[in-house]
Amino acid sequence: MADVKKIATRESYGATLKELGAEYPNLVVLDADLAASTKTGVFMKEYPDRHIDCGIAEANMMGIAAGLSLVGKIPFVSSFAMFAAGRAFEQVRNSIGYPHLNVKIGATHAGITVGEDGASHQCNEDIALMRSIPGMVVMCPADDVEARAAVRAAVEHNGPVYMRFGRAAVPVINDKPDYKFEIGKGNIVREGTDVTIVATGICVDSALGAAEKLAADGISAEVVSICTIKPLDDDLIVQSAKKTGKVVTVEEHSVIGGLGAAVCECLSTYLPTPVKRLGMQDVFGESGSASDLVKKYGLDAEGVYKSVKEWL
Repeated sequence: MADVKKIATRESYGATLKELGAEYPNLVVLDADLAASTKTGVFMKEYPDRHIDCGIAEANMMGIAAGLSLVGKIPFVSSFAMFAAGRAFEQVRNSIGYPHLNVKIGATHAGITVGEDGASHQCNEDIALMRSIPGMVVMCPADDVEARAAVRAAVEHNGPVYMRFGRAAVPVINDKPDYKFEIGKGNIVREGTDVTIVATGICVDSALGAAEKLAADGISAEVVSICTIKPLDDDLIVQSAKKTGKVVTVEEHSVIGGLGAAVCECLSTYLPTPVKRLGMQDVFGESGSASDLVKKYGLDAEGVYKSVKEWL
């Protein structure tokens, strides 16, 4: 697997913003003294007059973005997920969500793959927080291809959008001619009949690896990739669950309020189905390398494989 191309989705975010800057003269980027880390520095170098460094004042930055949207700009607000979703939640809710403004939030360094920065910076609650805001679109791309598509879809969408990007480089898995992206739509990336594995973000790659291992044991796993957690592709989830009868969700996020919760809400409404949720089990992360943490919390291919096999 050493030859598999790996790119951090935060890199994809910065590169796509630069491309969109040429297409949308009213696009502006705001950052909280983290342009080098969020990769919005790429946009800043190309369009210095359309980049605003708001300093370490995330709450104020959200208010500035709200104001800019009211005068015809398309603001992309960038910071670490812990600060964009956590520290500035009240401003996002009241200044952006409540008036349903056209602000896009690009949150990087989400989940345990922040690594050595530890639990204080490993935001495993952001999807739950953003899902709770009425009208907020929530996306968590799996790789470079999906991240670029998500950013483009966000700029075309009229309304608030929250996008979750990672720090660590991850395998490119959607580099296919027939790949299509649409807000609110998921994709079946592997057909199966015995169990459905619904995954988001970096865990899509883990789910595919687990499915290969399960196949060797005679278990046919269907893998559903979900980038848009809100609005969720209910039809696709129900369709797959109806076929397999069992569902496992995998996310680099708390199992409370994230993808697993969204899938359970969907299935309890339309097709009651047994569901196993894999993710952070009501615990904080800890300091360590990204790969070691993913392995420890059972979110790598081997961990997902073992959890699914044991559950079945």
